[in-house]
Amino acid sequence: MQLTSDAESPRTPGTVRPGGRTARTRAAVRDAVLSGLVEYGYPGLTVEYVAEHSGVHKTTLYRRWGGVEGLVADALDLAGEDTWTPPDTGSLHGDLTALAREVLDTFADPAAAAAPAAFVAAAFQSERAATALSAFYDERFGRCAPLVERAVARGEAPTGTDAGAVARAVSAPLFFRLFITREPLDEAAADQAVAAALAATRAGAFTATPPEQDGTTTPDGTTP
Repeated sequence: MQLTSDAESPRTPGTVRPGGRTARTRAAVRDAVLSGLVEYGYPGLTVEYVAEHSGVHKTTLYRRWGGVEGLVADALDLAGEDTWTPPDTGSLHGDLTALAREVLDTFADPAAAAAPAAFVAAAFQSERAATALSAFYDERFGRCAPLVERAVARGEAPTGTDAGAVARAVSAPLFFRLFITREPLDEAAADQAVAAALAATRAGAFTATPPEQDGTTTPDGTTP
């Protein structure tokens, strides 16, 4: 979202990519939102807190972001503007392992885990935050397309494999342990998620028409 003069109407967060002073202001607001989420959680985050910690007057915050939900949504939108790219290790197994290790490394560090965990918690309490979080991960998974394209070119995955589905298959079991069952997350769990995702990918489970649904048969005449 771009900060504009007082006479202009609010814009939907993320519809304009600002630069210069506007970008610095937006980043300061984002940092204050993250700090407040980590310190107080979504229920305790207030516009007053963000104003105090960002140096942006609360009147401006209300006018530009509309309130706490808009602030959280824009913080997620800004997070999605980073330069992250999927790993390129030379093999699908290596790439998926690297993805899983990123999740493991992030949440093994309490300081690094605080902000993403706070965003997930906010998504359970705010529909707008949930929509923003979903958009963030949709965009992030979309960046994994080159990873799958390389795997297809190497013959490690069937043509038509859905990159987002593969990335979700790796991360979903890890996030389930982190946020649902609250089980410890370790290398064994990460490796298990990778093995399952890799086997499903090779079997064609993430193509538009999985083998078990395309009508093909095995030599004995049965459907695989």
